[in-house]
Amino acid sequence: MGAKSKVLIIGGTGYLGKRLVKASLEQGHETYVLQRPEIGVDVEKIQMLLSFKKQGARLVIGSFNDHRSLVEALKQVDVVICAVSGVHIRSHQILLQLKLVDAIKEAGNIKRFLPSEFGTDPARMADAIEPGRVTFDDKMVVRKAIEDAGIPFTYVSANCFAGYMVGGLCQPGHILPAWESVTLYGDGNKKSIFVDEDDIAAYTIRTIDDPRTLNKTLYLRPPANILSQRELVEFWEKLIGKQLQKSSLSEQEFLNIMKEQGYAEQVGMTHYYHVFYHGCLTNFEINNEEEEASVLYPDIKYIKMEDYLKQYI
Repeated sequence: MGAKSKVLIIGGTGYLGKRLVKASLEQGHETYVLQRPEIGVDVEKIQMLLSFKKQGARLVIGSFNDHRSLVEALKQVDVVICAVSGVHIRSHQILLQLKLVDAIKEAGNIKRFLPSEFGTDPARMADAIEPGRVTFDDKMVVRKAIEDAGIPFTYVSANCFAGYMVGGLCQPGHILPAWESVTLYGDGNKKSIFVDEDDIAAYTIRTIDDPRTLNKTLYLRPPANILSQRELVEFWEKLIGKQLQKSSLSEQEFLNIMKEQGYAEQVGMTHYYHVFYHGCLTNFEINNEEEEASVLYPDIKYIKMEDYLKQYI
């Protein structure tokens, strides 16, 4: 093994980005974090950036609105990881990465680019319904730009973020588990995949110097966390020592409720629909041109969802 790559993380103050910074530092990478002038007077983000600096990260000024600043930032590193938000209830910035692709092409020194993906593999979502398919379509636009430019890449498909999904027992709009009742999607038995966000970051950073993941998609499928919604509920019931009252929501009932929501909520609910009614995360096998993180890195001791739920007691 040669020297570890220098890493630039864009979106480092975000939900996943801050975990990527932490994991990069912990794994011994010289870590740079883009400090965007657009942060303005967001004191919490400024303080977070300063805390990264105390931990050993280097802050570098750059903006999507300033091509030259991006190029100069990129010239200082080997690998770039982008974690800008693709969640409409926060902000949807996926296509901003096209400016980053242009900067990477000009800089000419980036050994690997990990764009903001981290959820469902967009390449497998060609049949997704509106309006949620916009997320997948935009990510595929970015992928095409990366590949057309000949930029080395790794795409990380991390499936369901535990904080969003497991905490609320997969109920949209809830991030804390219910103590009395829960609604199941159909029979609640479609398998999904849940991953702790710190584990997502750890796996992601491990991949950046691994030749086995170059120009491939890396799927995060920790075996113990391939679970149905019903199984998650049963874990929770075991922890609290009682049964929740369960109701079932049919596919059509779910779609009817979704249509009554605002646009951002509909986008998110579309993703729930494909995960929990169609099993889109588990209805395919990983092929020879793809990799699975827990197989490549068995030394990473990931958090099992049965244990993850204990924090809510």
